[in-house]
Formats: sequence, C-alpha cells, structure tokens
Amino acid sequence: MGKKLTSRSEDYSKWYNELVVKADLAENSGVRGCMVIKPYGFAIWEKMQAQLDKMFKETGHENAYFPLFIPKSYLSKEASHVEGFAKECAVVTHYRLKNAEDGSGIIVDEDAKLEEELIVRPTSETIIWDTYRKWIQSYRDLPILVNQWANVVRWEMRTRLFLRTAEFLWQEGHTAHATRQEALDEAEQMMHVYADFVENYMGVPVIKGTKTESERFAGAEETYCIEALMQDGKALQAGTSHFLGQNFAKAFDVKFANKEGKQEYVWATSWGVSTRLMGALVMTHSDDNGLVLPPNLAPIQVVIVPIYKGLEQLDAISEKVEPLVKELRAKGISVKYDKRDTHKPGFKFNEYELKGVPVRLAVGQRDLEDGTFEVARRDTLQKETVQADAVIDKIESLMTEIQENIFKKALDFREERITAVDSYEDFKKVIEEKGGFVSAHWDGTTATEDKIKEETKATIRCIPLNPVQEDGKCMVTGKPSTQRVLFAKAY
Repeated sequence: MGKKLTSRSEDYSKWYNELVVKADLAENSGVRGCMVIKPYGFAIWEKMQAQLDKMFKETGHENAYFPLFIPKSYLSKEASHVEGFAKECAVVTHYRLKNAEDGSGIIVDEDAKLEEELIVRPTSETIIWDTYRKWIQSYRDLPILVNQWANVVRWEMRTRLFLRTAEFLWQEGHTAHATRQEALDEAEQMMHVYADFVENYMGVPVIKGTKTESERFAGAEETYCIEALMQDGKALQAGTSHFLGQNFAKAFDVKFANKEGKQEYVWATSWGVSTRLMGALVMTHSDDNGLVLPPNLAPIQVVIVPIYKGLEQLDAISEKVEPLVKELRAKGISVKYDKRDTHKPGFKFNEYELKGVPVRLAVGQRDLEDGTFEVARRDTLQKETVQADAVIDKIESLMTEIQENIFKKALDFREERITAVDSYEDFKKVIEEKGGFVSAHWDGTTATEDKIKEETKATIRCIPLNPVQEDGKCMVTGKPSTQRVLFAKAY
C-alpha cells in the first residue's frame, strides 16, 4: 500500500488534507462545504464522545435534545449574539417543493412560504433559553445542567476537513444558575474538564486562559479557552466555555423567585467542543508516514498480522493468536487480528502505520518455533522481539508509554515555541520566521489588537490564567501593561 503522502516540510496543508483522506478519516461530500466522516474517523469521534460524555455526567450534567430549527425572531433577541452569527446562518424560507409545469424538474412552491423564516441551528442558546423560561420559576428549579450532542451549521465558503466545515458535529452545554458566582465557577470548571480530556486522552498539551473582548463568543461576558499548538506553528482553539451573565435570561425573560421570594434573572453558561478536535489530533502527533494515535483514543490499539505460506501455517498461527486476542480484549484493549488473504503483510504494515495503530504484532513460522512476537510501536517506529509469555505485559506497558511519549513530544515542541518579545519588530520577526506562541505585553485596547492582526495576521489566543504579574510596556503603543498575553497565527 503506497502512502505517498506529501511531507509536512514540503506543504503542511497538503499533507494534512491528504492524510485525512488516505487514512480513511473523512472526505468531501457532494454538498459543498460539508464532509462525510468515514467509519474509521467516526470510531475515533465516538471514543472522544464517550469519554467526554462520562466526564460531563461525573460533573452533574444530563443530556437532552433541542430543535434543529430556530425561529428568526429568537435569534434577534440578543443583539450581540445575532450580530456574531448573522453572516453564517442558513435560512429556511419555504416548506414545500413542487414539479415545474414545464416538466423541467422540482422547484420551490412560492405559495409555501413560511410565516417566519427558520434558522438552521448555528448554536442553541436562543432556543434553549426560550425553553428554560418554561422550566424555571423558583430557586428550587436551579441549577439546570444540560448538554446536547448535535450537529450545527455555520455557512463557510473556505472549508477544510474537520477544521472548518459548513456542518459539523459537537456538544454544547447550557446551564442555568441562581448566582453569578455559580455560573462563573461552572464556566471555569468546564474549561478544566476540556483541558483534562485534551491532555490526558488526546495527548495534546493546552494553555488555559480567557479571550479578549473582541475574541469572545457573541453574547458572552467572559470566554474561557484552551489553546493548542500544531506542528506548523499555528495555534488551534481546542475548546471554549462561556460565562453569559444574565444576557440571555434578560433577552428571554427567564426569572426565578429567590429564597426571599424576590424575582431575579438567571445566570447562564454555555460550552462546547466539536469535531475540530479531530483536526487537532491529526496535526499534533502525526508524521510523514501517517497518523499517530494516542492509545486512549485509538479505535484499534493493537493489530496482529500473521506472516504465513499456505493455510496450514495460518491455522497454526491462528491457534496461537486467538487466545491472546481474547486475553487482550478481557483487559479492555481493542485488538484486531488481520488474517485477510487478499492483502500481503507488507500492505497491511503500511495500512496500519498510515492509520496510526499504536502497536503492531507480527508473527510468522519462525516466531511460532521460537515462541516470540515481533512488537512494533507506531510513535517511534521501533521494533523488538518479545517472548510470547511476556507479550501481554509488554503491550499493557506500551499503552501507557506511548500515551505519555506523544504528550511529552508535543509538550516539548510547544515549550520550544513560546517566545517572549518586548518590541514590535521582534514580534513580527518571530511570528513570520519561527511561529508558535509569542508572549508579549499589550495595552488592553481593541484598536491595538486589530492593528496587530491586520499587520501580522496574528491574534491574541488567550490571556493566560494565573499569569505572572510583570510590569511592562505594550510592544506597539508603549502604554503600561501588567502581564503578557499569548499571540499566534491560528486556524
């Protein structure tokens, strides 16, 4: 199986696009801007979804489902929210088709115009807060801790598989609280949940922080975020959690009677991650040979490839392998025994290397005689011969070793690419030549932020949490600043 991937150094963007398709993760669909997530790619997403869902439920959240369609009037109730999403909305205007009288095909029935246009869900704050009005009367009804797994549509003209598509999959949490502090605590808690998942399951190191006013979610008072660094030196926002204040409660008149019987507006949060995490997973760890998947999320953690001549040898190998497969599965390790006779071992080795399977076992006639397996790890491409009675312990230790190794490699890469600068000239040079995160003083104004973005294409990725307080001067205006923020070019 010839991989023939463009190398990362030659063209990182082309490498990424080729890898997503050739590794059977996803492909472009017949609908412009939309993707088909293939079974192997969806299997990774399912593992992400299952773990996140478990973490949400452990923090007290429940799943629900809300409509795909949102009345246009709902979206217009919160001014900054509609302004933030208006240009990305897909709109349903009619409810029926008909055959054209001239026989040319199906056309929209002009007599079937909707009384009010419906927006295809770009995010669900408005429909959910209209619903919460019916659910909340008293402090006894709070908090509401709800999540939904759904698809959303945000009209995109320039798309890339997983990173930016017109339709994508995600989860969106929407919570309602009696006090400001409870809502703030919730928003920050979910940022930490996301960071825990991304670092410990995806093996991707992140920086936690808050967004600047211009980068916040439309309708939020504060946006918490986790930022990751890809191998091309660009940042990727891996997850966000928003403190919405009382903005949506006021827009939808969601009040509750407090313990003293006084009416108050509810405090809100929303938070989400999407299939964009798939792009982060690919771009953080993979190499010129294909995917490198963390064992914690790999659909196939171990693949066993028999090397044989004739059915008699295959039967002998299978007799040795099948008990091993059962024992690995009993330990919760996903394993595939690939005894297809339609492909040669070399093809299979290439296929599983391309697909990022963490551990590959090969067993042939000589291994049968010697009581051994050849064990290869995907992250380092190292191979060794292991005795059959030690192979399960070896695989179990490799699951931990590979997970830790790919995280450390990504962390070392990121740490080498955080550069502190004090002058705007140095900033522009680092952004252009080295990339990565640039730590610099900023005067806190949107005007300066916009100037930097316009001149360098770099944005403030986050204001780090718990920063070191350090007196300095804004690199652009010279105005005083008390802490550094992180800039980068980003996806």
